Amino acid sequence: MATDLKQRAMDAFVDDHLELAVDLYSQAIAISPTNAELFADRAQANIKLENLTEAVADASKAIELDPSMSKAYFRKATACMKLEEYQTAKAALETGASLAPGDSRFTNLIKECDQRIVEETGDMQNDVSEEAPIPIEVVSQKDVQPETSVLSDVTVATAAKPKYRHEFYQKPEEVVVTIFAKRVPAENVTIDFGEQILSITIDVPGEEAYQFQPRLFGKIIPDECKYEVLSTKVEIRLAKAEPIQWTSLEFSGQSAVPLRVISSATGSQRPTYPSSKPTKDWDKLEAEVKKEEKEEKLDGDAALNKFFREIYADADEDTRRAMKKSFVESNGTVLSTNWKEVGSKKVEGSPPDGMEMKKWEL
Repeated sequence: MATDLKQRAMDAFVDDHLELAVDLYSQAIAISPTNAELFADRAQANIKLENLTEAVADASKAIELDPSMSKAYFRKATACMKLEEYQTAKAALETGASLAPGDSRFTNLIKECDQRIVEETGDMQNDVSEEAPIPIEVVSQKDVQPETSVLSDVTVATAAKPKYRHEFYQKPEEVVVTIFAKRVPAENVTIDFGEQILSITIDVPGEEAYQFQPRLFGKIIPDECKYEVLSTKVEIRLAKAEPIQWTSLEFSGQSAVPLRVISSATGSQRPTYPSSKPTKDWDKLEAEVKKEEKEEKLDGDAALNKFFREIYADADEDTRRAMKKSFVESNGTVLSTNWKEVGSKKVEGSPPDGMEMKKWEL
């Protein structure tokens, strides 16, 4: 079935029916989600449609499934070049070139990347010397208002409501994005960072997958970005490549030119910012979320696991070693915090009353 859908998708692509091709590839992926070829081919169709962030996500998934697929690296680089993510594009091209040493396309595009990077570096240096520093204002998704223009009267179709709500705020050095998704297992959350791309996928079995893949307002430093999956939200910290003010989270052709910023805070005093709207107390909001997490009432195994995690988090190194060793050697039936007691001997299993341990021979 997946093979038939792939062939139909390829035919649609050749006939320039690109949206149909993407739809058919998506159907094939639903049937065969570990097929790297399908993701690489859908990336190509998305590039043609100028769905560039989706193309990067598809190519990255193909690379994850098959790291030896040179065309996936080329397609990721092609999309990144169009997004002006030259460093990410160059990294993908260099890896792809090592897999396909006879393919001159990689060499030619690497040269173009180098040229673009030099030009971009020169532009950034000019911006630093020309822009005047101004204070930064913390902006949330709800606070961003469109500029008044003659286009404001145009009727725009309402987009479907996303599965999870998100907000963001910023500091001079980072942007913090919050996805309000409760009790989502960490293993079902996939987040990738590009130079100017954030790709978030929350795929819980039995539920419709959530995807958020914006092209960001400004560039970030992928290696310094991080995220944390909490019980009430997913918190993502984006390290800014430049300390500039983001007037929105997502890039737009109508976005204002980013302005250089400076911090007015001295010592422990927090900076204040002029605004015509009431400002949110983010410290208070964060404290309330942490309090909610702490007071969250769990039952059964969840409560027990939380209790053990708290013990482990507050324990010293010997206590942690004792907990790991006793749990592993006893096949999960013993959990000791006394390293002197378990450190010098093997911990035997201790099954619950009325049960016995058996060794399975393969």
